[in-house]
This record gives sequence, C-alpha cells and structure tokens, in this order.
Amino acid sequence: MEHLSINEQLSAAHALSQPAEAYGNDPNLEMMWAMKAYQHAEVYFNLISSVDPQFLRLTKVDDVIYKEFREAFGSMKIDILDPAELKSDQAKERWRPFCMKFDGVVDDFNYGTLLRLDCTKDYTEENTIFATRIQFFAIEIARNRESYNSTVFRSSVKQRKSSSN
Repeated sequence: MEHLSINEQLSAAHALSQPAEAYGNDPNLEMMWAMKAYQHAEVYFNLISSVDPQFLRLTKVDDVIYKEFREAFGSMKIDILDPAELKSDQAKERWRPFCMKFDGVVDDFNYGTLLRLDCTKDYTEENTIFATRIQFFAIEIARNRESYNSTVFRSSVKQRKSSSN
C-alpha cells in the first residue's frame, strides 16, 4: 500500500471495509466462469461421444465417489435428473454431507459446473443445470458405470459410420 497516494489508500481502506453485499457480481468474472464451464461441458460430451463411457475414469477416486454416491443416493434416478433432487432445500441438506466428504480429496470439489439433466442429450439451455463439481463427478461416474451414457457413445459411433459411407 505504500506505493499508493493518501487518497488511493483511503479509497482502498473504504472499499475493504464494505460488506460483500455492497459489490455486484463482476460481469467479466461471470463471463469467464461461464466460458470455462461451457468448455468443460463440451470436452466432457466429446469424450463420452468418442470413448465407451463404461471405461472412463474421471478422477483418481472414482471408486470411492461411486460407492459413497450410491450409498447416499441409491434410489436417485440418474438417467433423467429431477432438478429438485439437486436444488431443493431438502436436497441441499442431503447433498452437503456427501460433498464435504470430498473436501481435500477432489480438487475444486465445490466449484460450479454444468450437468446434463437428460443423459441421452447434449448440453443445451433446457438440458443443463448448475451443480458442484463433486455432484457432476458422482452423477456422471454413476451414469458411465451403469451404462446410461453409452447411448451417447453408440449414437456417435452410428453417426460416424453413416457419415463415412
């Protein structure tokens, strides 16, 4: 702060004393996050379109994530997600302990990412929900292991075969 003038120091001190609510969301940061989330979604969809998802490993701890997910959410329907099972107050209470198990285990476990609602379809505005990275991993690892994402892969293989003929 010593390189700042007295007025700049006072302005900085005032800014730092304001509550977080005093600041709006920075549109540039939001745009950068949205671009990164979309790129992640695009790469993931291309991956499950190119490789049989049953053989994919998304993290070093896929087995643990899958086991914990199915123990906590055994009856959760994962082919077509109900947004309420991720976003309702009751769902958030169920998800919180699950997610916290991966703090320090999965990098950026609580970062936001995009998740497809219907696993047979691509990412679109209507088919996408915001979720934490660990929710994404849990659901997509289960979709891969339980063959739900194989529909995307088979459709892609079929499309490639028909376009090469």
